[in-house]
Amino acid sequence: MNEPDGKSQPSPANPDAEALLLANLRQRAAELDGLLESCTDHWGFEDPVYRFYHQSFKVYALQRKTREIVRVLEELAPERPLHRWFLEIVEEGTGSEFEPEHNADWTGVTRPILEAFFHARYFLEMAVRYAYLKAPPNPLPSGYAALLELYGLR
Repeated sequence: MNEPDGKSQPSPANPDAEALLLANLRQRAAELDGLLESCTDHWGFEDPVYRFYHQSFKVYALQRKTREIVRVLEELAPERPLHRWFLEIVEEGTGSEFEPEHNADWTGVTRPILEAFFHARYFLEMAVRYAYLKAPPNPLPSGYAALLELYGLR
């Protein structure tokens, strides 16, 4: 059962889950970095955001990158479900195909696409930023704590 704050009820935590996440981050650091780079360059970031403001159907292509990021995030801790709010944002921002009628409610239809991408990209950036860690930091930086929240480890 889920709490109102979006967290799952506590379950017996795997004391090694955070260490395994950190190990997976380190192991896949180069891949994560490459994916982040592709989500930060002209075609992966600059152009899709422009396409939203230009009211171009090309903004819909951003959903593909969002799904790719989510797949990689899931692979980093396959035994742990991702935070349900994150999954809700992703669900609302993917799976849409352009229809001419969308132009009448452009922001209502396409803002969820951008929102899902921005959240996914944020967690990818945090994964890259903290992939160098060999042990949990103390005190916790906000971005690292957010990663722990994503995987239900905090």
